[in-house]
Amino acid sequence: MGQQVSEALVAEIESAFNSRDVDRILEYFADDGVFATARGPVKEGIELKGKKAIGDFLRERFSYIPDMYWHPQYRFVSACGQYGVSYWVVTGTNQRNGSKLELNGCDIFRFQNGKLVHKDTFWKAIE
Repeated sequence: MGQQVSEALVAEIESAFNSRDVDRILEYFADDGVFATARGPVKEGIELKGKKAIGDFLRERFSYIPDMYWHPQYRFVSACGQYGVSYWVVTGTNQRNGSKLELNGCDIFRFQNGKLVHKDTFWKAIE
């Protein structure tokens, strides 16, 4: 069995993303885990399946937003310990076009045996 699901585990995942160390981030995912991005061609965003797809996506994103940082606001886990939520403000600078990123958002995590099997990201866009 993996690590027990707790607010401390959610905080560790937040910290891993803020390190922008993709290998460290991937340690929290199940081998067949899914990361559903906030944006994409369908309402689910882009569903990245498996550590390789997730890692490739994150390496690409961090290559052009190298200062991407999630400022945690609050987090919680469900009573059954299967779900967790991290609410944050993400900031960064897109090196491709110089635009600044500052968005409120959240991740909804689903765990199995202490590993992420599904990470669903949502954020509010300024238009």
